[in-house]
This record gives sequence, structure tokens and C-alpha cells, in this order.
Amino acid sequence: MSKQTLTEDIYEKLVNTEDARACKAIPEEACREVPGNFLRTLISSFLSKLGDALVNPKITLPWLMQSLGAPLWMLGWLVPIRESGSMLPQLAIASAVRRLAIRKWVWVLGSVLQAVAIAFVAVVAYTLEGSSAGWAILGLLVVFSLARGLSSVSSKDVLGKTIPKQRRGSLNGWAESGAGLITLVVAALLMSGLSTGGNRDLYAAGFGLAALCWLLAGGIFSGIKEFPGETDGGRNGLKEALGRVGLLRTDAAFRHFLLTRALMLCSALAAPFMVVLAQQEMEAALSLLALFMAASGLASLVSGRFWGRFADTSSRRVMVSSGLMTAGTGLLVCLITWFARDWLSVIWVLPVLYFLLSIAHQGVRLGRKTYVVNMAEGNRRTDYVSVGNTLIGVILLLMGFISALEPWIGISGVILVLSLMGLAGSLMASRLPEVEQD
Repeated sequence: MSKQTLTEDIYEKLVNTEDARACKAIPEEACREVPGNFLRTLISSFLSKLGDALVNPKITLPWLMQSLGAPLWMLGWLVPIRESGSMLPQLAIASAVRRLAIRKWVWVLGSVLQAVAIAFVAVVAYTLEGSSAGWAILGLLVVFSLARGLSSVSSKDVLGKTIPKQRRGSLNGWAESGAGLITLVVAALLMSGLSTGGNRDLYAAGFGLAALCWLLAGGIFSGIKEFPGETDGGRNGLKEALGRVGLLRTDAAFRHFLLTRALMLCSALAAPFMVVLAQQEMEAALSLLALFMAASGLASLVSGRFWGRFADTSSRRVMVSSGLMTAGTGLLVCLITWFARDWLSVIWVLPVLYFLLSIAHQGVRLGRKTYVVNMAEGNRRTDYVSVGNTLIGVILLLMGFISALEPWIGISGVILVLSLMGLAGSLMASRLPEVEQD
């Protein structure tokens, strides 16, 4: 069996449909390269997600900084820098990307820069302590997030040029399932106690492995067969980029989607509050943290492919369903907190609820990612991704102030507010137009 035949056979088994060769919304020349491009994109995405599992701003980085004696106040900046840092610059980045007929190299550059930044974190783990280590890690995390923005703004555009419309959700679903499996492995290591203590060798090895993952991902992604695309509208730099914010005024469908996506942030924002609630009700042991990681990984593993296939049919309905699931899970947590608080002390209750929330979050992420890729073509897709991610980055920072309500309404009150956001987001999503039927 030739290499090409093997690639095509694997591709057809992964998409598991009779019309695996059917192409939609991509040129005929790109259609011939779909099997190879599908596998290269899938493997590179899997490797980057493996890197993400090893460099977790909610678990790995805080533990490293604490073991090195960094000030506690620095820990509060890890997640905002990691999430918003990759989104905020994308409006400007998109102007440069629009000038390129071949855009896969932007993703490769972002992947290499992420590898370099994380490799230096491994060096910090060996050489620095205290405030110096904390400042170095925060600075490298800024570089990492900016590099991540390069990959983010180009990935959806390359995906839209190389993978048929009815296959994009499946690809994302397989990648999410693979990431879930890796997260389960990391959780098993935590349960076994391999990640306890301040073992610098272990931390350095973990971050070194993550850097290698991003290097390999970049190398594989560079092999994607991408054909030249549109390059208009990329000559006026930041001024041109800022002008694209006018999409919010002129494009009602995009404005509607962006508001829906903002409300759907509740699925990500609610997760830390559930973890904090568990820490308050039970001893914050490593085993409990590992249970939450296992719940997240298992959710990705079992739901990624389901949401992916569902998104190929209707990414709009995926957002509706996952938003309702987010709201329902949050409301259930509130009811238990108010009327059966003793249940929160049962070690499996909150991890199971976190598992349900994680399934919902996978649906939210996969639904909105597939929707934005499918709702436009060419440079308009690049505009949607860059404008949307930049504004969501700002909104994400502002929504961080929701935690300021906790002294007045408690953790359950904050979860209730986020649950109501999920309900509103589902209602908004139900009114979006279908984009998979074009």
C-alpha cells in the first residue's frame, strides 16, 4: 500500500462518511490534497494541545512559580495573560496576514516562537528563584501568548482554505478527543504523585517536552499543501485593521455571533469557581485537583468527536445545546449549594458536575470555532477571526471583574450569574442563521 493510499484510507476512516471525497467551499486543486492536509492539520493540532496540557496556566505554571518562591500576587496574572494576550493583538496581526497569499507559515512561526518561549521557562526553572523567576515567567508568557495569537489568526484561515466545510468540525473533534486523552495521562501522573514537590528536573523536563511538541507541530504544519489566496486589503497596516471594527456596525450576522460568543464565555469563567468551591468544602489535596483534571480530560475524550460530527451538521445548534448544558449544570450546582450543601463534601459530586460543565465547554468552543470558519470565505474570514478575537480578549478581561461580586453574593451567586449568561447565549445562538447548509 502506497503512502498516498494509506493516507486516504486513514482519512476516510476518520471522517467515516460515504462522501468522504466531497468538497465544499474550497477550490478543486485543494480538494485533491484534502486527505493529507486533514492528517497534517490533525497531528499538528494534537501536538499543540499536548503542549497546552503540559503548560497549564491553572495548574502547572502556578505550581512552578510557587516552588520557585515567586510572589503570590503574580499567580493572578497567569490566566489573563495566557488567554487575552493571544487575542488582543490579533486585529493588528491580521493586517500583515492579509498580505500573504500563503498563510501557513504564520502558524509555523507562531508555533516555533511558542516553543522558544517555553524552552526558556525550562531554563528559568533551573536557574532563577523568587521575584526574578516570577518576572521572567510572566515575561515569557507574554511572548508565548503573542506567538499564540499568530497561530490563532492564521489557523482558521488555513483550515478554511484546505479542509471542506463538512469536515472541519470532525477535524476539531478528533483533536479535542486526543487532547482529552493526554489530559487524562497528566491527571494520572498527578494521582501517582509524580508531580508533587519542587523537583526542578521534573518541571524542566515537562516544559522541555512541551517545547518539543510545538517544534514538531510547526514542522508538520509546514507540510500542508496550501494554495495562494486573496491578498487584498492588507496594505494600510494598523489603520486598515482598526477600520475593520466597522464590521460590527455593517455586518449584523457577525455582530450577532460576537454577542453570542461573549455570552458563551460563561462556560470557561464558571470552571474556576467550581474548583474554588471544592477547595472550600474539601481539603485541597493533590488527589482532588487530579480528579478535576481527569474530569476535564475525560470530557474532551468522550465528547470531542460527538460535538465535531454535530458541528458538521449545524454548529449553530451545537452552541445552543452546549449553552443550555452550561446553564443547567451551573443551576444544579447552585441548587445543591443552597438546599443540600452536605453533598458538596462528597468527593465525587463536584468533579462529576465539572465533567458535565467540561463537556458543555467543549461544545461551546467547537461550535463557535466551526461557525466562524464556515460563515465566511477568504479575507472576510480573516477579518471575522481577528476582529472577534481582539474584542473577545477585551471582554474577557472585563468579565474578570465578575469575581468581585463574590464577597456580596458568594460563589454560588457568581455561578448563577454565569448560568443566566449561558441561557441568554443559547437564545442568541438559536437566532443565528445556519452556515453549514450553504
